[in-house]
Amino acid sequence: MADTSDLEFWFSIGSTYSYLSVQRVDGVAEKEGVKVRWRPFNVRTITSEMNNRPFVGKPVKAAYMWRDLERRCSLYGLEARLPAPYPLNDMELANRIAVVGQEEGWGPSYVKETYRRWMVNGEPAGSEPNISTSLLAIGQEPDRVVALAKSDRIGDQLVEATNEARELGIFGAPSFIARGELFWGDDRLSDAIQWLKRGTLAST
Repeated sequence: MADTSDLEFWFSIGSTYSYLSVQRVDGVAEKEGVKVRWRPFNVRTITSEMNNRPFVGKPVKAAYMWRDLERRCSLYGLEARLPAPYPLNDMELANRIAVVGQEEGWGPSYVKETYRRWMVNGEPAGSEPNISTSLLAIGQEPDRVVALAKSDRIGDQLVEATNEARELGIFGAPSFIARGELFWGDDRLSDAIQWLKRGTLAST
């Protein structure tokens, strides 16, 4: 059970906007003096239940999304070569690996690296060569990790996390939970931290 003083960062590898939060949440949290708990889940399961595929088959909206990401990456000083391959063919495997990483203590490092290779190098997360190169870059053995990620135990953990996300009212990624309050979207990171620290968005 997470400490209620922690900021819960719910992410799903496959969400394009999660790239922004993945690369900056630790730095922002450290500056603000709060702790972050990284929570991988399968957002596609939830969006499919809502019959919501936000950008697939919607070229005008997708074009806006890529341009918006370019602007925000520039704002935050993040490298990106967009558009990147989308949607991912195997986002579940990518998130299963993140679950293994959370269990073993290298989860955030993997998520940052796999997103970087997806958004900068154009290597889809959840597929080769992204999987092996990302894991090797953080000192993990790909065959061992992938075999574990494909196990029923890890699959069950991802399902449990996704069920928990649904119960919390999460419907998209990235999302943040602060003192039981839901904040959706990278642009709500600062609000979530303020709520965590003060229980309000008021300036005083």
